Parts: sequence; structure tokens; C-alpha cells
Amino acid sequence: MHTGRIIFSQLLDFLPRYPFQLCVQRYRGDYHLRSFSCLDQFLCMAFAQLTYRDSLRDIETCLRAMHGKLYHAGLRGQVSRSTLADANERRDWRIWADLAQVLIGSARKLYQHDPFGVQLDEAAYVLDATTIDLCLTLFPWAHFRQHKAGIKLHTLLDLRGNIPCFIQVTDAKTHELKVLDLIQTEAGAFYVMDKAYTDFARLFLLNQHMCFFLIRAKKGLDYSRHAYVRVDKTTGVRCDQSIRLAGPKSSTLYPNLLRRISYYDAETEKRLVFLTNHFVLPALTIAQLYKCRWQVELFFKWIKTHLRIKSFYGTSPNAVKTQVWIAVSVYVLVAILKKELKLERELSEILQILSISLFEQLPLQTALMADLPKTLQSDLPNSLPLFDF
Repeated sequence: MHTGRIIFSQLLDFLPRYPFQLCVQRYRGDYHLRSFSCLDQFLCMAFAQLTYRDSLRDIETCLRAMHGKLYHAGLRGQVSRSTLADANERRDWRIWADLAQVLIGSARKLYQHDPFGVQLDEAAYVLDATTIDLCLTLFPWAHFRQHKAGIKLHTLLDLRGNIPCFIQVTDAKTHELKVLDLIQTEAGAFYVMDKAYTDFARLFLLNQHMCFFLIRAKKGLDYSRHAYVRVDKTTGVRCDQSIRLAGPKSSTLYPNLLRRISYYDAETEKRLVFLTNHFVLPALTIAQLYKCRWQVELFFKWIKTHLRIKSFYGTSPNAVKTQVWIAVSVYVLVAILKKELKLERELSEILQILSISLFEQLPLQTALMADLPKTLQSDLPNSLPLFDF
């Protein structure tokens, strides 16, 4: 209920405080602290994400300009760039990783029945990674190429709501395949991947865990056809086959049958070949499901555009991971806000509105309404027009 509270304070109502404290206590984040708690750190970093601040000095200047309202936002510690820099350097980044997982769990429950363009009863996830370039001089620990540094953001995206349910931050040299070993798989779920994740030993392990995978086939795949199904080529599907791998190594790593589907995409004029261990869904549905893989690319583009994860406030691994995980937490928090308040706006629009109204004393839902009430024109006879034409 709105009682004259600022929007920033109302937004934090969607932050679960007790699980937050558990995350802090788990890694002793507030141990021996006299001021500037982990909550203060989160509020400063969330403010920076929501208002697109460029540096620690920028954060300090803007927050000090609002010093009369910081108490009402929940900030109790003195804001200074050196204090915030020390907190990002020293406090364990796993606090924010665990907090993000708490928020992700809440968001997935809210979005679990949302459609994503394919009639599918099972859960569907997309696995991919994106590289964030860094300056080699400032980030020597993230050495990537001869004159470049970078980190890689591995993400498992839930297609229902586009919620990232697994994120791993590694150096840019780490291959995507290694992340498959870290994912806690869900029986009966679909995992959609591009051809970079082709490893038949790991795919067979997914099959053993009762999971379904969908992946692009690499060129030159050695196989023998076991059976085929007649298809309607007007839909774009060119063939639907059951195959067995024939290569000396691949046939040992994946001894079971696979389903091979060839599809011609008229929009891109490309012929795509998919491999899956699901033999029931229509071939066209499989092709449409793979097309949903593009959602993870849009997610990467969105967070790079609307959140601060391309330029960093600190240069240590801990500071970089802290900023990435708090950015993810803010993204999921806004997604929860959108669902709880039943807002029709896009997430980008909500962020734009929040960026200029965090310290306004308005009801949160009123500030984010899709259609604001029009100002009624006065019918009083002494109301003169402002301009005469």
C-alpha cells in the first residue's frame, strides 16, 4: 500500500528479505561491519543498474544528491566510492549469486504457465554463452587472446518467461561444453543447443537422465539410416529419419538411435539439420522449437543494452562477478514486479520509467501503468486559453 513512500522503497518490497539475510550469513557478508552493510551495497549497485550509472564516482555523486531520501530507500550507511569499491572487491560474490537463484526460483513459479510460441507440455530450456570483451591492461586475469581479455556468460534460459535459471561466469577461454557438466538436469525437459555443444558422450548422459535434447548437426556426420517417416515438404521439412551413428568414436559414445530432421528455412534460405532423442513430436514442431533458441540471443542483447555488464566498476574477478550477479538479480526482480503487478509494458519500458522516477513519491503501479489517465480540461468560464491561434 502506498503511504507516501518513494518508488525505490516500493520496488524493494519484491526483494525477499529473510532469504537475502540467509545468503549474507552463509558467506559472513556482514561479519565485523560497523556500517555499509550488504543491503547497502546491493541498494547502491541496484541503483547503478536501474539508472545506468557509468562509474563509482557517478554513483556517489547521484546518491549524495538524494541524501535526504536515502534513509527512506533503505540505505543506512554512508555512500562513498571507496567504500563501495572495497565492498565489491572483498565481499564474496557468491552472496549475490545465491540471491539471484532465490529470485529466479520465485520468477519461474510466476512464469511457469506462460506460452512461448510452441505447443509443448514439457519445460524447454536454451543453453548458450556470450563473451563480454574487457581491457587486457585492466583485467590481466581474464586474458583471452594476444591483445584481448574477456569473460564468458554461460546461460540456461527458461523459454517460459525468458528467465535465466542457470548462469556461470568464466574466463573467455572456457569452452561451452564444460558447462554441460554443471547443469542440474530436469527429467522430461527439452534442452536446445547450437552445434558448439556437440559432444556425444555428454548428449548420451542427458539421454540417460531422461532428458530430451535438440541440437544442430555438424556437417559430415557419419551415420546410417535406420528408418524414415514421410513428410509434407510444403511445411519446410525435408526429411525425418531415425539414424544410428556410424563413426568409430561417435557410435561408441552414443550407441542409441537418434532422430535426424532436415528443415529448409524460407526466411533465411538455409537448410538446417537437427538431431534429437525425441521421436514423438512432429518434425515441424521440433524445427519451431529450435527457432525459439533465438530467445537467448535476444536475452544477451537485452541485458548488454539495458544493464551495466559491459563496463565494470571494479577490475578484480570478485568485483566483476558481483556486478554481473547483481545485474541478473535486478533483471529478475523487475520481471517479478511485472508479473506481480500484471503490467502490460515491456521490461525495457519499465526500466526506463524506473530510471527517472526511483525517488518520486508515487504509487508504483500508477507510475508503471500502460495508459495514464488523461488530464481533465477545466470547464470553468474563467479558464483562459494559454495560446491564441
